Amino acid sequence: MSTASNVGYIGLGNIGKPSAQRLICDAYNAHVYDVYTPAVEELVAAGAIGCGSVAELASACKHIGVCVRDDAQVQALLHGDDGIFEHAAQGTLIAIHSTVTQANLLRWAREAAELGFHLIDAPITGGAHRAVDGTLCYMVGGTVEELEAGSPVFQTSAEKIVHAGPIGSGIALKLCNNFMQYAEFVVMAESARLAHACGLSVDVLRAVGLSNGVVNEQMHMFATGRNAVAKTATEEEMDSYFGSMGRLARKDLDCAISTAADMGVVLPTAEFIRDRIENVFMARDESRIPDEQE
Repeated sequence: MSTASNVGYIGLGNIGKPSAQRLICDAYNAHVYDVYTPAVEELVAAGAIGCGSVAELASACKHIGVCVRDDAQVQALLHGDDGIFEHAAQGTLIAIHSTVTQANLLRWAREAAELGFHLIDAPITGGAHRAVDGTLCYMVGGTVEELEAGSPVFQTSAEKIVHAGPIGSGIALKLCNNFMQYAEFVVMAESARLAHACGLSVDVLRAVGLSNGVVNEQMHMFATGRNAVAKTATEEEMDSYFGSMGRLARKDLDCAISTAADMGVVLPTAEFIRDRIENVFMARDESRIPDEQE
């Protein structure tokens, strides 16, 4: 397999848009599509080729990245009269960057193989700022040949590419990683509440956590950013900033719990975190990290 110069990217959200923008380079003709046309127009202004439909993009590209919200959106992009499966050429590599259930990912890969495509899981972690910097981590599930075919495209926005194993391994790794990340967010919020109740400075708690590695970069950015907004924001304003992230986190945890159930594994902590995570993102009740003056 080889990677052609025409590369497609579907889904221009917080991570998808900067990732797609990094494909605008001498090595590739970046074709982009999103239902939100201003995102497409922004990348077209930067040098990308805007597509008016999934079919138009799929028919032009031998490598297609998909970075949309959930299983249902991936399903809709792959199937149907306008879908990738209907319009892509034989041998096209389809990289699913979305966080989805492993069961659906494996089903899509089987369907793709029957049609002569290569569908792999290549979820990403690192956040929007790392997408802008080109320092994301990709977790790839697929054959060595598929990894080698996709890696040059991934490298435009990657600091690290991990071959997790065969198909389905990449999304399994992503679900485990997200579980750990969201658990950290919940624990940090509640430990800060305890520190404040004991008369300790939350800044001191963070400083110690950063020094010994208990608090990582993403935890620190999340906690400081969220609490700064929460000082003055209304519930509606908090929802505009953090609501979608909280709902996405709950969706990701639902995917982890569903995949665990398929494996006969029970995740009681994940279920607890799933039911708390939106409140943590929204800084509601005991999940809020208090101000020093409170």
